[in-house]
Amino acid sequence: MGEQSRRWSTAELLALPQVREIKITADVSYKRDMTYKAVPVAVLLKSVKPSEHIQAIAADGFAAELPAAPLLNNKGATAWLAIEEPGKPWPALNKKGESAGPFYLVWDKPEASHIGPEQWPFQVATLRRLAPVAERFPALLPAADASEDVKLGFAQFQKNCLACHRLNKAGDSQFGPDLNLPHNPTEYFKPEFLSRYIRDPQSMRHWPQGKMPGFTESSISNTELSQLVAYLSHMAGRKTQ
Repeated sequence: MGEQSRRWSTAELLALPQVREIKITADVSYKRDMTYKAVPVAVLLKSVKPSEHIQAIAADGFAAELPAAPLLNNKGATAWLAIEEPGKPWPALNKKGESAGPFYLVWDKPEASHIGPEQWPFQVATLRRLAPVAERFPALLPAADASEDVKLGFAQFQKNCLACHRLNKAGDSQFGPDLNLPHNPTEYFKPEFLSRYIRDPQSMRHWPQGKMPGFTESSISNTELSQLVAYLSHMAGRKTQ
């Protein structure tokens, strides 16, 4: 975490006095109720301030960008690091037999803080304290005179897209394609079709290997979705060379 680092083994995490057995309703990855042994994420981030920024990196390159405040919150939505116990493997998520473990960031009462599906990283390998996205990747920034919708759309991009995608080659994820180079999706999707694609990718382009999740209104409202599309459209005119 920043200049300090700490490695945790499964056994060390399970031995923490704060570990609880928790039930997660409508788990994002498993699409059903799940029960886990888990420790509050706040316990692992004792030196982190609410104003700071955390990145959760998964083994497959997924890099979730998370403001620290919700992770440290103990009211409303609560973040937990679920721990896969040896000898009690979780169900497989894919044909390879891989589960969400060994560590999975889950949320109790996510709707209380408007937590989206990209804020549930599984197969977590590292939690890093970093500078905010706008400082690390200026190529993502909209123009200074951009509309308020575009600026709000940038916030939605950070929350919902940056975990899998880069834009203008900026970002840490190695998971999905760049959303501006060589072409921005607003250049080949009409706005209404792009919105439909974000809501339900398989309804627009069906293929068995498709991994992009759909974003329901509970995770991104229609207004927020319009702001995200406004940001993408704006960035089509701000491509880096």
